[in-house]
Amino acid sequence: MRARIQAKKLIFAIIAWGIAMAAFVFFRYAQAPDLPQWAIGSADLATLAIYMGIIFGSLHWMSNLIADFSAINRLPYLFSVIFKGLFLLLGATTLAYITQFLNMWAIENHMATLRQMLTAHILYSPSFQALIVYLVVVRVGLAFIEQMALLVGPRVLLNIGLGKYHKPRYEQRLFLYLDMVASTTHAETLGDYRFSRLIQDSFSLLSDTVVNNEAEIYRYMGDAVLIHWPLKDGIQQDRCFNIYFEFSQQLNWQRQYFEEQYGFVPKFKAAAHCGQVVAAVVGVQKQEISFFSDVLNTLARLQDQCNPLGQRMLISGSLESRLDNDSSQYTLTNLGPVKLKGKQHSIEVFGVSNG
Repeated sequence: MRARIQAKKLIFAIIAWGIAMAAFVFFRYAQAPDLPQWAIGSADLATLAIYMGIIFGSLHWMSNLIADFSAINRLPYLFSVIFKGLFLLLGATTLAYITQFLNMWAIENHMATLRQMLTAHILYSPSFQALIVYLVVVRVGLAFIEQMALLVGPRVLLNIGLGKYHKPRYEQRLFLYLDMVASTTHAETLGDYRFSRLIQDSFSLLSDTVVNNEAEIYRYMGDAVLIHWPLKDGIQQDRCFNIYFEFSQQLNWQRQYFEEQYGFVPKFKAAAHCGQVVAAVVGVQKQEISFFSDVLNTLARLQDQCNPLGQRMLISGSLESRLDNDSSQYTLTNLGPVKLKGKQHSIEVFGVSNG
């Protein structure tokens, strides 16, 4: 799953840089009355754009990969951008020297060629300087887009950009609500600062699980988080169950760390519900896609029943009826109709276990 996600990121980087390099080649060479000396025809310009797109896209992906799996990712965001930019510029400089060396390979005096390559004349070339400035602009622009995607979610960012939800629209959505058990007691024991670090450490483990199950974070609410899918995506391959139980497993794997830092391993309870919602962009200075429906209110009330019913995870009957229980690795227990707080009618409730 992680390999597939990285493959998608690599493809996105190559496409983005391919478009950027096509624009650079077009404005740098295609508008000139004569083709550059190295180009026989216009097809060579397209080849150059594709070649540069693949190279710089791969360098872009590699810099992100190194940052994600090292301590760089925990540094302030500015330092991360600087590292990624320097990585790209180092790659561009290396590529320029290699290309220049190959172009001059036919010269008989190879030692003279080598001495010329070791000088800084490439760095003072106007075309190379223009390329460097362009690379910096594109890299910073893509870094900004990537950071915005982290803040609001890639799909939300795309939908806001396309104006998909500027007019309210009906959708079928599946929501998963995770909430820390005994959070008030933990907050009083740890204090505000250490408790906030506990939340950071806990939810940092959640991110990979969310991505692996193709979900999106709708909102963080203190010690709770609300996750969602389009309904048809959320019910596939037990995704709405996987997130909770995989997250719980990851917390248990980090037991030693949490016990050393906080004296206990945090536990979470969960509830899942689905139904029709209205999705719309709200806000002017700070925009987000919000969902309006009684589904969310019912979900919160359902999650409150975890402790009274002695369950780690609950789902509604409306969600259970849409699941393919024959192929599921999880066990559902019918707890019967339950009257939720503030609701006139009872709903069918099921407990979920992974064994």
